[in-house]
Amino acid sequence: MTRGCRLRTDGRPVVAGAGGDPDPAWWRHAVIYQIYPRSFADSDGDGFGDLPGLTARLDHVADLGADAVWLSPFYPSPQADAGYDVSDYRDVDPMFGSLADFDALLARAHGLGLKVIVDLVPNHTSDEHPWFRAALAAPPGSPERNRYVFRDGRGPDGAEPPTDWAIVFGGSAWTRVTDPDGRPGQWYLHLFDVRQPDLNWDNPQVRAEFADVLRFWLACGVDGFRVDVAHGLVKRWDAADPRGLPEPVPEGDEAVTRPPMWDQEGVHDIYRSWRRIVDGYPGGRVLVAEAWVEGVERIARYVRPDEMHQAFNFPYLFTPWEPGALRQVIAHSLETVGRVGAAATWVLSNHDVIRAPSRLGFRDGVERRHGIGADDPRPDEALGLRRARAATLLMLALPGSAYLYQGEELGLPEHTTLPDEARQDPTWWRSRHTVRGRDGCRVPIPWTAGGASYGFSPTGRSWLPQPPSWAGYALDRQQGVPGSTYELVRAALRVRRERGLGRGSLRWVDGVRTVSFVNGDVLVLVNLGDEPVELPADATPLLSSAPLDAGGKVPTDTAVWAQTAVRA
Repeated sequence: MTRGCRLRTDGRPVVAGAGGDPDPAWWRHAVIYQIYPRSFADSDGDGFGDLPGLTARLDHVADLGADAVWLSPFYPSPQADAGYDVSDYRDVDPMFGSLADFDALLARAHGLGLKVIVDLVPNHTSDEHPWFRAALAAPPGSPERNRYVFRDGRGPDGAEPPTDWAIVFGGSAWTRVTDPDGRPGQWYLHLFDVRQPDLNWDNPQVRAEFADVLRFWLACGVDGFRVDVAHGLVKRWDAADPRGLPEPVPEGDEAVTRPPMWDQEGVHDIYRSWRRIVDGYPGGRVLVAEAWVEGVERIARYVRPDEMHQAFNFPYLFTPWEPGALRQVIAHSLETVGRVGAAATWVLSNHDVIRAPSRLGFRDGVERRHGIGADDPRPDEALGLRRARAATLLMLALPGSAYLYQGEELGLPEHTTLPDEARQDPTWWRSRHTVRGRDGCRVPIPWTAGGASYGFSPTGRSWLPQPPSWAGYALDRQQGVPGSTYELVRAALRVRRERGLGRGSLRWVDGVRTVSFVNGDVLVLVNLGDEPVELPADATPLLSSAPLDAGGKVPTDTAVWAQTAVRA
């Protein structure tokens, strides 16, 4: 089944890949720009971003100074969960274009020196995937049903779900099917939406299928995969608590507690087999884990030398804006992943969380994760942007790799006044309108201040409405403007590359209300206190997230990069 997007005249696949940095370990220090295709750029005017629109805007990513792009799903899908419900893993959904369009995108990206990472969604398929349709038509115990997780129900006539497990989006994780004869049948597991049935990763056929999917896109020329729900593929059924509560799991000399559906040891054998596959292709292809696990120690297990190359550092993303907490998570992250020979991976925003300028715009310190609506407490937009600019400079100064989410370079806040009737995230519906969900961070980004969709679409259409305030954040309002967020991030990526900060090391500098360290010959100081602080006398400012005070002092909620004679 394996072939790539491009074929030679003799029908053999072109095994291509990798523009940009020739270093096979490029990922250890790269800046990777996440693109959410349906919200990046629309070329045909239907209100949904697509691959031709994305390709036409790749110059923006290259000019910014990123090393790679990560694309959220563009595969055929009924879009029950914005493409994370895949019906065909080897094609492009017509709403985004075609395989030829993807081939053109890949060629353009590599021509600009950008690597390309694509999403892989292995925990579940769409309910419209041919495998699941075959499973519904087949009897219990059949090979077709064994590709998924089907179970008999509990209680009289099997009328109760096999377990009381709940799904991420709210509600039961089990749905009962109607058999071909019209009678109630078995139940199937879906840890996410009812239209996203979980695959059975104990089945060798499932493992073989995804090995082939990897080879297909590697032959196409992609530079790696971001693996969705990497912590969820394997479920623990032996003595599993039917309520889905954490249970003791033997681990070394101690017993830890984890829910039986998340972060089970069996996932690591899968990723070792995938690592062997990607290592067989040239150019430094990578595997990136989206693993929502408990603590950096658990993250480190996914990036051991024979498994994934990277895993998102979610503990860092959700660290409060407080100097002690930030110092602790940074030091702990570097030490923990360093013990397994991995580089740290830093992230502040993505398509699943509230955008950083809004998340940091609350003074009460309360953590907010599940969206903001028009009648919810309001973040302070100016405060949030000031802190987000400082947080971005902090992240980009750290050794390792960093991820930027589209619009982060513009300082985009969350769309916090999105009308509830416009929401499309299944979280909103499954929670019975109690959890706002992720639409606010997925709104199409503004390219130009004028027009109905700020340059997103030639017709002005947009699949989610954009707030009027975004005109001020548009790219054309920021390019060439000293002090704009875009120019700040662009300058930071240039200095980061020139000074080798991603390849560097860190030495802490004492400070009461600051996060301060030296990386190479760059002093990084972030003032989180209430009063301005002085830079050392031998420090020459290179970049600042906000203007320095008279006398060169660093104001509150401000980050500074300064050249120093004292090296790390």
